[in-house]
Amino acid sequence: MDWEAEGLLEGLEGRQREARVELLDLLADEGFALEEIRRSHADGQLLFLLASRAIDAGDRHTWEEVIAASGVDEDLVVKLARAQGVTRAEPGEAAYSDVEVDVLRLAAGFIDAGIPEDDLLTVARLLGRGFSQAAEAMRGTAMRLVLEPGLGERELAARYAHAASALTPMMEPLLASLLKLHLSKLVQTEIISAEEREAGVLPGARDMTIAFADLVGFTRLGEEVPPGELGAVAGRLEHLVLDLVEPPVRFVKTIGDAVMVVSPESDALVQASLTLIEQAEAEGDEFPPLRAGLARGEALSRAGDWFGHPVNLASRVTAIARPGSVLATDAVQEAAPQSFAWSKAGIRHLKGIDGAVPLWRARALGAPEPE
Repeated sequence: MDWEAEGLLEGLEGRQREARVELLDLLADEGFALEEIRRSHADGQLLFLLASRAIDAGDRHTWEEVIAASGVDEDLVVKLARAQGVTRAEPGEAAYSDVEVDVLRLAAGFIDAGIPEDDLLTVARLLGRGFSQAAEAMRGTAMRLVLEPGLGERELAARYAHAASALTPMMEPLLASLLKLHLSKLVQTEIISAEEREAGVLPGARDMTIAFADLVGFTRLGEEVPPGELGAVAGRLEHLVLDLVEPPVRFVKTIGDAVMVVSPESDALVQASLTLIEQAEAEGDEFPPLRAGLARGEALSRAGDWFGHPVNLASRVTAIARPGSVLATDAVQEAAPQSFAWSKAGIRHLKGIDGAVPLWRARALGAPEPE
């Protein structure tokens, strides 16, 4: 095969060019079609093409074949594909595996069981996003296992394919067990009021305390350190939070350089925030200062996230908090007046929030008041 004529060696010279030719020859010898190699090259996925076969996703199908084999209405297939970030291939192009067919058949089973289509799509979007991130992390883990200095592309692709084929069978039972674990925890902590039971509807808005904690100076830090180090700092913040939260405090999500946690009990969330600040300080000078903002009010939980006025308010309070401090609204202080040392932090007008907002600074009992 004249790989240069196919445009697959552009910009490569010397050893890099030789290594790419060796990899392309290996893929051709393994039976990959030229079109599949081209598509993988365009996506920057050549090194992982051999691994995708090692994972054994099954035969390839066209869009039309997927529809027929799944038994799912095409409109729903389109929605589910979008929820998973899967694009529709050109007519007649065999771009889908047996896995896509299996997923659609399972989805049809949920619909037949009475699950509303909107609920199914919501879960599909959340799982798709989460599994996509997990798969990216696992791909990096497998690559670090096999990567060595001076390793050629051909050998690296072969080693990675071997690692992927060995690790993949171990992941499915692990992921299933993790899902069961989190479902069990949520079932144990979900509270449904008598009114909601009587009405037969999902829990509506309820009183919750919301907290955000963000890294001060993270944007400036991004101009000073390599991206890898910056990502490690953000990842360390999430690890700190996950290490300390326990019911009734619940971790919700990471948003860039910030984390969001919630709790129906204000004192538990204030304590978690103070502990998080202490742990961030214990990380040393290389870890940016942390600050936290809390608000309480009626919030609505949907699709694993929280919405409502206290969410917006907590975010705005966090933005004006001093480094190393926990700043809270009146409602939070009133819900836990004796559990902490509170000091008035003024009345502020916050962007996007109607009216003036009285604020309080929280400290552990016996802790000295900051200067």
